[in-house]
Amino acid sequence: MIAVRNLSVRAGQFALNEISFEIPAGEYGFLMGKTGCGKTTVLEAICGLRSVVSGTIELMGRDVTRAKPAMRDIGFVPQDSALFSNMTVREHLSFALVIRKWDAPSIKARVNELAEWLGLDRLLDRKPAGLSGGEAQRVALGRALSYSPGILCMDEPLSALDEETRAEMCGVLESVRSHTGVTILHVSHSLEEAKRLADRILVLKDGQLHLHPLSGGEA
Repeated sequence: MIAVRNLSVRAGQFALNEISFEIPAGEYGFLMGKTGCGKTTVLEAICGLRSVVSGTIELMGRDVTRAKPAMRDIGFVPQDSALFSNMTVREHLSFALVIRKWDAPSIKARVNELAEWLGLDRLLDRKPAGLSGGEAQRVALGRALSYSPGILCMDEPLSALDEETRAEMCGVLESVRSHTGVTILHVSHSLEEAKRLADRILVLKDGQLHLHPLSGGEA
């Protein structure tokens, strides 16, 4: 579950005040709105990448408002995938597991599982320069999901992809949801993506959050 209550944040001269919404456990939420409306600011606050002025953030029933990013149990996929140029696909998929001190056999098994599931098994020894846009996003997604976080946050992960690859990645995200049961918050401009994937669609406009007419549930 993601529960944001009366959240106020600042980004330079930009401010958002009294933002509240909830994504129940296991649901897929979309956060939409025009460029510059504050979608990414909200996402960064949830991930612990931006300080909160006031309000609370609860993840899976735990108050993480002041918690460090690593303590929030969030897998994060940034807009540009942010892969390390000197690391192979295998190293990306194992990165979070090494940090968490998993043993070598467990890391190998988990990497192989992710690679098979995400269609990366033939790409494990490649570096980012040898990947297509869709392949790079699959790697970023696998890296974010490697340690089985309870929450997955994505900042416009499909925006740079062509139409065919975007449709393919929507299928991958449907598989992620059914395979993991992870609670998802997905920032996007695309209503078509939201119609296909979302349980609820939240729209940020003029500093106010609204539930889209096509959405289920309540904000």
